[in-house]
Amino acid sequence: MRWDLFCSVVDNLGDIGVCWRMARQLAAEHAADVRLWVDDLVTFRQLAPPLDVNAMVQRLGDIEIRLWKTPFAPVEPADIVVETFGCELPVDYVDVMAKRARAPVWINLEYLSAETWVDGCHGLPSPHPRWPLVKYFFFPGFTAKTGGVVIERGLTRRRQTFQRDVAASREFLGGVGVAAPTRGEVLVSLFCYPQAPLNTLLDTFAAGSRPIRVISFDGTPGAQALRAFGLVGRRRKGALVGEILPFLSQDDYDRVLWACDWNFVRGEDSMVRAQLAARPLVWQAYPQAGNAHAIKLQAFLDRYSAAEVRPGIETLWLSWNGLMPAPGVAGAWAQCMEEQTQLAIATAAGQWPAHLEALGDMAGNLHKFCAERV
Repeated sequence: MRWDLFCSVVDNLGDIGVCWRMARQLAAEHAADVRLWVDDLVTFRQLAPPLDVNAMVQRLGDIEIRLWKTPFAPVEPADIVVETFGCELPVDYVDVMAKRARAPVWINLEYLSAETWVDGCHGLPSPHPRWPLVKYFFFPGFTAKTGGVVIERGLTRRRQTFQRDVAASREFLGGVGVAAPTRGEVLVSLFCYPQAPLNTLLDTFAAGSRPIRVISFDGTPGAQALRAFGLVGRRRKGALVGEILPFLSQDDYDRVLWACDWNFVRGEDSMVRAQLAARPLVWQAYPQAGNAHAIKLQAFLDRYSAAEVRPGIETLWLSWNGLMPAPGVAGAWAQCMEEQTQLAIATAAGQWPAHLEALGDMAGNLHKFCAERV
């Protein structure tokens, strides 16, 4: 089957991150003929360095990539059309969809949410007000009544093999520019929005009794904060050492998450990949006016965090998200670093990917959903 995926890129990379993973998985595992329409190739190239930002049409692996421009040049719609994360299809494209002898399956791929209302909305049809077309809402999520999350075939096996092989982990880290962790050092990846209380976090790390090595990525707020602290060139401040890496491919970013002891992540794509890394994570939800993101954060905490570790994790997450005073980060981090608490958090994080896998992966669930309606 032919697929058209439409993605409007935002500067936080979550939208294109999910779309690029899903496009590759549909092609690799379901023999889908995927055409990915993207309106910002410059930002997209951060995740796919071989991309030619000047090309209107190109192929990367099995995926045809087209620049989504206005005005939109007429094309024959695919059998399955997916508009992602609130982007709207070009009007001319929808007009052609309606004139096909057999209308395409039209999917509105929504943002990931752990909120309970998602279960009742997943898969609902929405008739077009003008044309004889039906759009279906497809919600990623964390229950069997949703579409699940992107999990590539064999991902867990590859991750487990990597995490068991200390030499392979060290070799990978050295290859991307990270010094081998010293004995007892806590390795932390840092990917966040600028609203995060970065100074408080780094001060907390520097003042602690355990050595911590923070890995962040060039051009991100985390890297800017490390530079402001003078933590470049592997300089140390108290217990803290910083490492700034270039932006990595998605596969290499996965391996960074696998290699770290804790992962600070943001938005949707990196948050899901951190869950699949089976390591403790701290999630920063996309900040919204009036702290509306608090609802999404609490909904995920309710599903993700075990009761015995909830107090420390909750305070850390709420403080990190600006929903509690920033100084709460220090006390919550100290609590999470207590031996028994840390063990409980790590155990719960290690068990969570099995729950996600039991739901089926999002690309496979979407493929099945569409195949039943073509």
